[in-house]
Amino acid sequence: MPEQGAPTPHLKQQATVPDTEPPAAVRRTGLLVTLLLGGLTATPPLAMDMYLPSLPEVTDSLRAPAATVQLTLTACLLGMALGQLVVGPMSDRWGRRRPLLAGLFVYVVATALCALAPNVEFLVGFRLVQGLAGAAGIVIARAVVRDLYDGVAMARFFSTLMLIGGVAPIVAPLIGGQILRVTDWRGVFVVLTVIGALLAALVWVRLPETLPAAERHTGGVADALHSMRRLLADLPFAGYMLTGGFAFAALFAYISASPFVVQEIYGASPQTFSLLFGVNSVGLVVVGQINGKVLVGRVGLDRVLGAGLLVVTAAAAALLLMTTGVFGEVGLLPVAAGLFVLMSAMGVTLPNAQSLALLRTRHSAGSASALLGTSSFLIGAVASPLVGMAGEDTAVPMAVVQLAAALVALVCFMAMCRPWNRRATVEGAES
Repeated sequence: MPEQGAPTPHLKQQATVPDTEPPAAVRRTGLLVTLLLGGLTATPPLAMDMYLPSLPEVTDSLRAPAATVQLTLTACLLGMALGQLVVGPMSDRWGRRRPLLAGLFVYVVATALCALAPNVEFLVGFRLVQGLAGAAGIVIARAVVRDLYDGVAMARFFSTLMLIGGVAPIVAPLIGGQILRVTDWRGVFVVLTVIGALLAALVWVRLPETLPAAERHTGGVADALHSMRRLLADLPFAGYMLTGGFAFAALFAYISASPFVVQEIYGASPQTFSLLFGVNSVGLVVVGQINGKVLVGRVGLDRVLGAGLLVVTAAAAALLLMTTGVFGEVGLLPVAAGLFVLMSAMGVTLPNAQSLALLRTRHSAGSASALLGTSSFLIGAVASPLVGMAGEDTAVPMAVVQLAAALVALVCFMAMCRPWNRRATVEGAES
């Protein structure tokens, strides 16, 4: 009976070699390709978080209501979610390079237009296009990893990408703040334009095609929809997709609510909030590296994912008890500790959920990656506004959303993925 995390059965040549070697063309530039894929994965936090410190200035500069300016964030997030559904199937049909280069080109143009936006309406529109095009980097980076690696090697590589992607939310607001010291909010988009252009140039020069022509789909939209329906009909794949999506919702609830909770409710300074945010991000990155370097290959992926979900659920339950006053009035330190544990556990939860889902497929890796990314973004976008539903005087909604999301993720994992049945993790995979 195959071990969890082993290669999928259809890869017969790799059946006894879980750490599948990538093609020679990629091995020769392994480090650069790793950094490049990490840069593509970091596109969302860079596009979102580097812009955050400039929101008040945008409101004044464009003479727009704060609520309308907030739509520039929503538009970018929505674009990144929906764009993956388009780009993923495209990459299965035409290969990875052409859709990726086209997406990066449009991303660079849209980002430059954001810097030139004459009013907030144009800025919202350009941000939507920026998100739609930026989705190419997210979805194709995952598909490339699936092309190159399998089994244990894939899970380890996702942990490496989490290291690179985890640094981006830490440094992006700091970079944005420093840019505002020497220029205005438009300068933030100029820097993002330069970063996008550099990524496009590196992809053009150093990233080879990873999907052989013989493995590409030849159908059109109908074929892409059929592939997605087939993936969603695979119960374990859908289970891992929903598990990762709701775990991401718990993470997104933290990102959305923590500035308000830490600063307004517990009275911390912006500097203290930045420090705590950075420490939590470091916890996620460190645990992700422990997952990739120590756990993967020694412990079954399902077992590690299950343990991560239990820790996330326990941390969310502790936060709910603290915020509702069950333990009396607690200060910032216990709440910060609970958030640190929850964030750190994401280092084993998110990469292993993605790895286990992608192990279910190979010839539709682009479509599978699109479904994984879109579901996470959409579920996170729904969870985000719920954290402020009870007003500005309580952190209870944040804890409720986190606990509910964690419990749903745990139920999806147990009921749909059936982790106790090892055969279920490989049977029914795409042939």
